[in-house]
Amino acid sequence: MIMDPNKVKLGMAPISWTNDDLPDLGGENTFEQCISEMALAGYKGSEVGNKYPKDPAVLKGYLDLRGLKICNQWFSSFVCSKPLSEVVRIFRKQLEFLSGVGANVIGPSEQTRSCQGNQRMSVFSGKAVFNGEEWKKLTGGMNELGKIARDEDFTMAYHHHMGTGVQTEEETERFLNDTNGDYVSLLYDTGHFAFSEEDPASCLRKFIRRVGHIHLKDVRREVFEEVKMRDMPFLEAVRAGVFTVPGDGSIDFPTIFGIIEDSDYEGWMVIEAEQDPTKANPFEYAVLGREYIRKHTGI
Repeated sequence: MIMDPNKVKLGMAPISWTNDDLPDLGGENTFEQCISEMALAGYKGSEVGNKYPKDPAVLKGYLDLRGLKICNQWFSSFVCSKPLSEVVRIFRKQLEFLSGVGANVIGPSEQTRSCQGNQRMSVFSGKAVFNGEEWKKLTGGMNELGKIARDEDFTMAYHHHMGTGVQTEEETERFLNDTNGDYVSLLYDTGHFAFSEEDPASCLRKFIRRVGHIHLKDVRREVFEEVKMRDMPFLEAVRAGVFTVPGDGSIDFPTIFGIIEDSDYEGWMVIEAEQDPTKANPFEYAVLGREYIRKHTGI
């Protein structure tokens, strides 16, 4: 299988080096180490972590030296629970920062009543479930944010995520059906669909025409079964090692790569495999994932 490197580019997320939600994971790892090892492992793009410089000119200088580009940044959205004008103000500010570093993708995820960052609440029984009014606020708000993004020449790719109101295949389909495809794309994440006990390949096949950004991570099945049995919080599951790089877990990536290759997708594939860096050396796993993707895609 050979993907077109002019269409599909490969990036790596800093969460393998430093976890923004669990600061003790990788607290000793520096920003410079992170981006240097990304570049050394053969990646061309990075997402934004909390240790990255807040001045876009400074950040771009560090990245340019290493041949890296910013390909996306997470945006915590609260359109269901805060005034839309407040969310829009913060969203515009983030777009301005991303424009300053030459990026053109932003990845919001609605965090109203999310148990994602709650280290005491189960990601299974504590999952947010939106009511009808919240769905209206979510889809209307995302259409508004997406139009703002498009007017600034950005792709807004919504991140379905464990513990949130848009997690399952059914919820993702409802979200996409109720938003405007001209404004709102999907950030497709292999690991979150697998963690939600969906078939990642089937979901990609269904949603590929709306996909604007891709996160690749694998799931260790034996760890997942322990996580489910113990009804763990999401971040505790991360600590336990539920996620890893593609090729080191149970997800059928060759099928997923085939769907991407056969589609019109143009954009980034980003390895975003949060692990405890004291147990999973970030550089070694970055190389492992890079070699696996080269072997199976040619890029």
